[in-house]
Amino acid sequence: MKIEDYNRKVEYWKAFWEREVIDRPLISVTSPKNGKQPHYHMQTDRISAQVCLSKEYDPFLESFKCSVDSTYYGGEAIPFFNPTLGPDQYAAFLGASLNVKDEYDTTWVHSMVSDWTEFDVKIDTSADSYFDKMKQFLEYSSKFADGEFILGMLDLHSNMDALSALRGPQDLCFDLMDCPGEVHRILDNVRKTYRDVFEMAYKSGDLGQTGSIGWAPTYCPSGKFAVIQCDFSCMVSPSQAREFVIPAIEEEASFLDHCVYHYDGKDALGHLDDILSIKDIDVIQWVPGEGQPRTIEWMDLLKKIQKAGKGLWIYDWTNQEIIDNFKELSPEGLCFSTFASSQSEADNLLATVKAKM
Repeated sequence: MKIEDYNRKVEYWKAFWEREVIDRPLISVTSPKNGKQPHYHMQTDRISAQVCLSKEYDPFLESFKCSVDSTYYGGEAIPFFNPTLGPDQYAAFLGASLNVKDEYDTTWVHSMVSDWTEFDVKIDTSADSYFDKMKQFLEYSSKFADGEFILGMLDLHSNMDALSALRGPQDLCFDLMDCPGEVHRILDNVRKTYRDVFEMAYKSGDLGQTGSIGWAPTYCPSGKFAVIQCDFSCMVSPSQAREFVIPAIEEEASFLDHCVYHYDGKDALGHLDDILSIKDIDVIQWVPGEGQPRTIEWMDLLKKIQKAGKGLWIYDWTNQEIIDNFKELSPEGLCFSTFASSQSEADNLLATVKAKM
């Protein structure tokens, strides 16, 4: 790998996954690099999807490389490129049509299933399918990276999130009551596709050689890693989650060597104990949701997550908040992602936290 300070970073990440502490919690901090003209790389789900679908890779990847060259990756930060067709890409792999419009930053699919009995679950791997184009995008990007940055594992909204995109969340909620047997049948078949989708991304992105990282940038130097989630869980009761959601999450977590669970929104907190009981989930990313207090104001919840033996990836504390409050939490399995206005500010953050240990 050509990433600066890579070997030291790997040792810290290995300790993180083993829930060991070298001399401070992990901190991934980026800033403008000294002596470099900052380069802003514009990337949204929509732009990434347009590049993937058009196969006009080079200008986009050249821009990203310029951004990497002008960025200081302090602490345990790893430069990575996050290819995506958007949050509904898993449903697109199963046959849904993506909406990619210039006036929006994201992409989405319209529901396409009116009757589960008429829907055949299979990944469309035909030439120029979404799956095939993503495979080509990953393979090209991996060669382009040439060890200077790595590729991120795809954002896989699988399990009930995929069903929600295919059917529509409201209709899926009715289906849980009206035809739960059909939902189980379809969900079982969708769950069977997870390994194939993961392996495509893992092999095409050469993640077995470079290590894996997710859009929640926790780096796994070896083995299979992904961010897992079920955002649809906020719409169901705890008993329904135990029936339809938790077994699928358990299955994905057990397949992976390491994983982060993206826990999105206070409306999903009714499932917290069930999520924390999944032994193969390593780390929780708590996202309070739009309009809610930031994670630093959920300290009791963060401590409960740690008490259950899970790590934390925290993304929204200011640098001063990290310095003033990191000791409220256990350093084992604790990772902060943040930005600094300068390289000296980034280095000062790292040194101050280490000194306060």
